[in-house]
Amino acid sequence: MRSLVLREFGTPLELEEMDTPVAGPGQVLVRVAASGVNPLDTKIQAGKAAHARTRLPAVLGLDLAGVVEVVGPGTTGFRPGDEVYGLTGGVGELQGSLAEYAAVDARLLAPKPRSLSLREAAALPLTVITAWEGLVDRAGVRAGQRVLVHGGAGGVGSAAVQIARARGAEVFATGSPRSLEAIERLGAVPVDRTTTSVEEYVAKYTGGEGFDIIVDTAGGATLDASFAAARVYSGHVVSALGWGTHALAPLSFRGATYSGVFTLLPMLTGRGREHHGEILREAAALADAGALAPLLDTRRFILDTVSEAHALVADGGNVGKVVIDITI
Repeated sequence: MRSLVLREFGTPLELEEMDTPVAGPGQVLVRVAASGVNPLDTKIQAGKAAHARTRLPAVLGLDLAGVVEVVGPGTTGFRPGDEVYGLTGGVGELQGSLAEYAAVDARLLAPKPRSLSLREAAALPLTVITAWEGLVDRAGVRAGQRVLVHGGAGGVGSAAVQIARARGAEVFATGSPRSLEAIERLGAVPVDRTTTSVEEYVAKYTGGEGFDIIVDTAGGATLDASFAAARVYSGHVVSALGWGTHALAPLSFRGATYSGVFTLLPMLTGRGREHHGEILREAAALADAGALAPLLDTRRFILDTVSEAHALVADGGNVGKVVIDITI
């Protein structure tokens, strides 16, 4: 099969022919139709993502959508011909999706949403799982709450907006001026982060009380701002980028709470992988009900042009999720 291999961090991916993997116990062999590109993919390639524990040489690519070709021994729940999607590799020792085939732990997969193409489905797994773990698993989002999503037009942010709305919350989302229209189309109240201070939007949208749930997708100063915007006594901040040094006093003085999300953990440890599949089944139901859809960049890329796609994402020049066509 054709695949892209990273042999040294900080170097270009090399297009190579390699043996097609064999589906072992608990696995399925998937013919990869499309691979979603995340900022983490570019950081792994650059050698700036030690937490991903990627072992070289490696085939990168976190998100996958494709068709089951072979079901491994003892594997249940899937049959040859099933269209599936999942967050399946590119970290630890797991082969990624920048290849024509991947042998995948079936627990990480779910049937693709019927209403989405394989290309659209490949844009969802990492972002949806991250948003779900924060909003649903950690914060218990529910109807009647006010939710603030930082970076509402980004991958995780746009998924968070849609999940929170689907569960009945009133959603507000920050963004740059060029992203405000997209945020509004998703059904959230757009907040221009370049012209509105934390104090201003907390006062305007919550009467100074703060938001019930805040989803941080950027870390750094944005996480600090989240602590200051949490609802007094009951606010909950969730972040997938809670790294570095942060003062907890603004959060503590409000009597609010914080949860970190490390989406890669089940992939790296092998524990809890079935929950990823469960989340993706819930997400497929939302998509088929018209409540969840990816924001896609319209540009098309293939294995031969992945370097261009990675450069686009690394520079932040994409508008929506970038997807690589593998065998479509």
